[in-house]
Amino acid sequence: MLLMNYITCILLIVMGLYTIVMKKNLMKIVIGMGLLDYGINLLLISIGFKAGGTAPIFTIGELKSDSFFVDPVPQALTLTSIVIGACVTALALSLVVMINKHYGTLDTDEVRRLKG
Repeated sequence: MLLMNYITCILLIVMGLYTIVMKKNLMKIVIGMGLLDYGINLLLISIGFKAGGTAPIFTIGELKSDSFFVDPVPQALTLTSIVIGACVTALALSLVVMINKHYGTLDTDEVRRLKG
């Protein structure tokens, strides 16, 4: 199961990078940014996963020598990354709307050729 998560992470990251680099439509570039963000978030969660691990919330009487805990730092980083990703996507989409309103196109080559 964990191998499938890593394969999915790699596929999402590669598809996101490909979309950002190769596509000329600004909406597709924003979608590629989202794919890249989702792949990195899944990678962070997959790295922090431990089968059979418990939450690091315990009392002194519950501690045993054979118990181990899941690291909460990757989960906190992923939660922060999801919020930041949503804000970046909203800002990028608002820029795409303004570019479309100003230039009348979403093609990056056409926007670059227009001087004004």
